[in-house]
Amino acid sequence: MEKNFILDTNVLLHDPRSLFTFEDNNVVIPIYVIEEVDKFKRDLSELGRNARLVARYLDALRAEGSLAEGVPLPGGGNLRVVVSHRPLSPAIGDAQLMDNRILSVALDMKEREPDVKAVFITKDTSLRIRADAVGLEAQDYDAQRVEISELFTGHRELLVPRELVDQMYKPGAEVALPDAETIAPNEFVLLKDETNPSHTAMGRMSPAKGRLVPLLRSVKDGVWGIRPRNMEQSYTFDLLLNDDIKLVTIVGKAGTGKTLLAIAAGLHKTTEESAYQKLLVSRPIFPLGRDIGYLPGDVEQKLNPWMQPIFDNVEFLMNLSRADKKAGRGYHELLDLGILEIEALTYIRGRSIPNQFIIVDEAQNLTPHEVKTIITRVGDGTKIILTGDPFQIDNPYVDATSNGLVHVVNRFQKERIAGHITMTKGERSALAELAANLL
Repeated sequence: MEKNFILDTNVLLHDPRSLFTFEDNNVVIPIYVIEEVDKFKRDLSELGRNARLVARYLDALRAEGSLAEGVPLPGGGNLRVVVSHRPLSPAIGDAQLMDNRILSVALDMKEREPDVKAVFITKDTSLRIRADAVGLEAQDYDAQRVEISELFTGHRELLVPRELVDQMYKPGAEVALPDAETIAPNEFVLLKDETNPSHTAMGRMSPAKGRLVPLLRSVKDGVWGIRPRNMEQSYTFDLLLNDDIKLVTIVGKAGTGKTLLAIAAGLHKTTEESAYQKLLVSRPIFPLGRDIGYLPGDVEQKLNPWMQPIFDNVEFLMNLSRADKKAGRGYHELLDLGILEIEALTYIRGRSIPNQFIIVDEAQNLTPHEVKTIITRVGDGTKIILTGDPFQIDNPYVDATSNGLVHVVNRFQKERIAGHITMTKGERSALAELAANLL
């Protein structure tokens, strides 16, 4: 059955290419949506860039025909910008509210074209509820949605004969596994002896060899005084210390050690192995709760409150005593030496960043487009780490299933130069672990 997909403003601002994602169905844009998008076009944020991109797409389509009558889309169907002269129903609400006007256009489309199924697409939960209440089918826009329960974990367990477990402990071990093609590149496998499950061995699926190989020897020794406390942290260090893996995604709840392990590995690689020129750390700026307003000072001073969690981890790794801190020692020593650089994500666009170890913390607050912008900045010899917790999102325009971090995990799952690990066991403290599980 032919369908009319009526798009809300937030869908276009979330993904400008949503215009082209409805296959051979019709895409309908209420004129009020164009009016709302236009308000963002001068904004310097990601919303502003998306608003300008939407305008360019529509202008290019306008050159091919009348938007009022319908312009063919590349995938089939057509796109229309519609104006409704239908009086606003009292059931919808205040006629001055733009959401109500957009909803009214969607209802008008349903009545004017009864032979074509009308579906209202919006990311606004309340508006979907209201649409349903007035008899209009409404759906969320989920072109890039990945359910958290189905998210790739990066590791698995296998019951195997004892001989395979023993083989992993031999020098230069390489173990061929049955159904190896079902295991993703750089996925970790815990081999368990089928006769004695407590007899185990850990390994990583090498994309170059197509076999299971032991973890790096340096993982057990630890880096910068940090040793893995559990199996997931061992897997994480193996990804972080492997220079052949250029993109690492780490998903985990608070207290699992995501950021600490990433910074420790970055400092080890830059200072002790000199594999990279510097450690570049960045994170999106979203306040938790009510913002405190304007922050005085230069860029570095403005960033300090947002980057304090990074500085706390660095000073923990530096193992500074109270006397050291009183003497003025701290993370700024690494900044002054050029080993560590703190950068706002705002300034990464347009850059090319070679030979650096990049950590993007709290990446769950990024949109898929923002993550693409960041990763495409990576130059030769650079390794990039994305860390975050999809259940702690402060960005109102993404959720646990549509954020940039989860999107990257899904898209890079089968790539040879990428690795992922989902961490579940908290190691910050017994209280923090209990709070993460209960609250």
